[in-house]
Amino acid sequence: MPEIPVYLFTGFLEAGKTRFIQETLGDERFNTGERTLLLLCEEGIEEYDPDHFAGKNIFQETCGRQEDLTPAFWDALMKKYRFERAVVEYNGMWMLDDFYRSLPEGFSVYQEICFADASTFISYNQNMRQLVADKLKSCEMVVFNRTSPTVERIALHKIVRGLSRRCDIAYETSDGQVEYDDIEDPLPFDISAPIIEIADQDYAIWYRDMTEEPEKYDGKTVRFLGIVALGVGVPRGTFLVGRHVMTCCAADISYAGLVCLWDGGSKPKNRDWVRLTAKLKLEHHEVYAQRGPVLYAVSVEKAKKPAEEVATFY
Repeated sequence: MPEIPVYLFTGFLEAGKTRFIQETLGDERFNTGERTLLLLCEEGIEEYDPDHFAGKNIFQETCGRQEDLTPAFWDALMKKYRFERAVVEYNGMWMLDDFYRSLPEGFSVYQEICFADASTFISYNQNMRQLVADKLKSCEMVVFNRTSPTVERIALHKIVRGLSRRCDIAYETSDGQVEYDDIEDPLPFDISAPIIEIADQDYAIWYRDMTEEPEKYDGKTVRFLGIVALGVGVPRGTFLVGRHVMTCCAADISYAGLVCLWDGGSKPKNRDWVRLTAKLKLEHHEVYAQRGPVLYAVSVEKAKKPAEEVATFY
């Protein structure tokens, strides 16, 4: 069976998903006759008008319960419609990992766009941070509708960039004009310095930047405060050092650590806080089982734990 591309549109109620999808399906540049499944996972105030579609090749279905979204569900729809691609309006209250797990073999998300109401997005982020982070973590673009002159774009920008540095940001104004985000994001540390000093509050930002673009740190010397982790599989003369990082909420806190080689004396103890100065090299290491950032310690100084033990992006 040929690969089935899936166009995934996410966001919360009244964010503008329905209008965008309807316009897209009515655009002859997009709708050139392919048999297309339109899957609706929520009911908004605005409804679809099939008469506005560019052809009669659109097959509309609904999925009202998250637990119904399974590979078997997709297989049944494929047998019913023999569609060549799928367009999905996803429920903003459902987690995206469940959607990706539901896709059968041969299905792949071709494009993922998140829609948000600029006037309510900050409130959503404050009250439903986990759901907001879930919708921004993998999207290629976030579109802020209803962006009035009073909306603080920098506040929206910071929320998005705290979760994703790769997705594009677009603002749709009240008159229908679309403007793309051009706010610069300078790193809060100097990567050209002889020693890159990572402040306690910047560890999460540095770790993400380093894992996304490791080549620019290859051969650089860094200094940061971290907690030591020892365990099974960590060889002699080696320990892990890093911070616990929270992306959106307590449920997703994880240890973001790096392999460190140290031959300057006794190894630090498990859960020791240390101020580490080390040269970073990209090379294969057995702990990673692949190529990754390996720290060669220059100095390891025991330190006090920071006021905020968990690093965040905001």
